Amino acid sequence: QVQLVESGGGLVQAGGSLRLSCAASGNIRSIGVMGWYHQAPGKQRELVATITSRGSTNYADSVKGRFTISRDNAKNTVYLQMNSLKPEDTAVYLCNAVVWVTNYWGQGTQVTVSS
Repeated sequence: QVQLVESGGGLVQAGGSLRLSCAASGNIRSIGVMGWYHQAPGKQRELVATITSRGSTNYADSVKGRFTISRDNAKNTVYLQMNSLKPEDTAVYLCNAVVWVTNYWGQGTQVTVSS
């Protein structure tokens, strides 16, 4: 079992920045890819960014050049630095960790970007 706890969401004006954190606990040695997804009201959950244990990253086209995912394996934490935020980035942001073929999810943190 892996437990994920997100923090860092909030309300920000368009053009602003936020940094999300996700701390993992439990069976952390088996964690492979970690990532962030977001889900807006009435929409499906979508990939934002992922990072492997070796630091290889992948981003959704909509956030490339604005968001940066990073991972501190010593602290069992993954971060999402979000710059140049847009109103369309408003969503619940959820942390994800993959252990073999099992996906674990955090409870999510709300990000609201006002225009």
